[in-house]
Amino acid sequence: MKHIFKTPTEIIDALEAEYSAAVDALSSALGQFLKDGTPPDGEARSAGAFCYPELVIRYQPDGPPPPISRSFGKFSEAGVYVSTVTRPDFFRPYLTEQLELLLADYILDIEVRRSSMEIPYNYVWDKDKAGGLEEIAPAELARWFPTSKLEHIGDEVADGALFEAGEERPLALFDAPRVDFSLKRLEHYTGTPVEHVQQYVLFTNYHRYVDAFCDWAVERLGRAGPYKALSVAGGLTIDADTKDAREKIAAAPWRRFQMPAYHLMTENGSGITLVNIGVGPSNAKTITDHLAVLRSQCWIMVGHCGGLRHSQAIGDYVLAHAYLRDDHVLDSALAPDIPVPPIAEVQLALAAAAGSVTGESGEGLKKRLRTGTVVTTDDRNWELRITETARRFNQSRAIAIDMESATIAANGFRMRVPYGVLLCVSDKPLHGEIKLPGAANRFYERAIGEHIRIGIETLERLAADGGAMLHSRKLRAFDEPPFR
Repeated sequence: MKHIFKTPTEIIDALEAEYSAAVDALSSALGQFLKDGTPPDGEARSAGAFCYPELVIRYQPDGPPPPISRSFGKFSEAGVYVSTVTRPDFFRPYLTEQLELLLADYILDIEVRRSSMEIPYNYVWDKDKAGGLEEIAPAELARWFPTSKLEHIGDEVADGALFEAGEERPLALFDAPRVDFSLKRLEHYTGTPVEHVQQYVLFTNYHRYVDAFCDWAVERLGRAGPYKALSVAGGLTIDADTKDAREKIAAAPWRRFQMPAYHLMTENGSGITLVNIGVGPSNAKTITDHLAVLRSQCWIMVGHCGGLRHSQAIGDYVLAHAYLRDDHVLDSALAPDIPVPPIAEVQLALAAAAGSVTGESGEGLKKRLRTGTVVTTDDRNWELRITETARRFNQSRAIAIDMESATIAANGFRMRVPYGVLLCVSDKPLHGEIKLPGAANRFYERAIGEHIRIGIETLERLAADGGAMLHSRKLRAFDEPPFR
């Protein structure tokens, strides 16, 4: 579809028209196949009837690109930039932001066209309209309909793929097949619709943090403010008028899901999502791999850690400013010797929120909040190997150890999503204070409510300016796609 586009709305409307036509054609063909076994029209499929739309931006300036200092929405060099797009209406706010910046500062030739990449049938299959399709053998469906192929799903752009002069370049970190893959995985793992995921995300590794978050969210819904509803893993949504909200949340089938999510929603999606990722770096990588396609404004980890310094006390906080990566799950994608820098805006917001929530300041806050290096390990019983690791911990000057923080930070760095970590000391194994049932319960009762409120206030502070200051240039490579 060739057209002279003047506004982001026109571009996104054209993408939506192409996408809707492809989805309608694919859904109709699936319905007909389910009804009487009629396969899709081969000629229509050859003509691209089931294909994703593609956005093409040609930037051919007379001279070098202007030196724009923002971290995204800009071109580093002339060229043809192309990406397939899925669910344009769902991603309309994100696409609008990117396109407004580009159209304001550059003279561009923009085209919306049908790509050669077909939409896999399982990404548009609506069980309400085509119930019974699951009874047909997948191999039989694959004979007639496009299916997911792993060779079409990858993170090569995010992982720094370089492009030759004159070669088409990607507009964004993720193309349509990669995005659709993650949207489905997110619903599977979290038990909530992707439409409910908010732009500011908290991760935790204990369900008691979920209880504290839900207590706060229910109370907050009862007051005036931006929050409109709480979406709970298992299909429950509550609002200010819901009776017995806490009982209903507790009874929801959240246990069916590996990493249940809870979304305190606003009208514009700038609310707070909490995901209980459980314990371990594998889950931390899994969920952030998929959340990355939503282009969150920020990820923050709030969880427990082992304190490694004698001066720390149970219940003290650790604000991570560096990471010793012994988690191993990202080593092949982001080598352990690649620095993962702190994001200053997040660090400042976390420190300010800690002072506000605890009521401490100056030396009083310094006694409870320590900044330093966090070790993230994939060995839950690292204590049994301390004779092998003590020297490494000493050399790194680590002050805490956990199993998720460095993974989230490293994947945030890798995926260009601002990140931060605030941990709470729950035990001090090197100093004889090992986590035992009685001590653990006393710690939970005292610390969790305060800790989750610090995470919430941090995100609210960051959201207050719309996240404008969050997206540091230190997250961008020198050969970066224009879109954030």
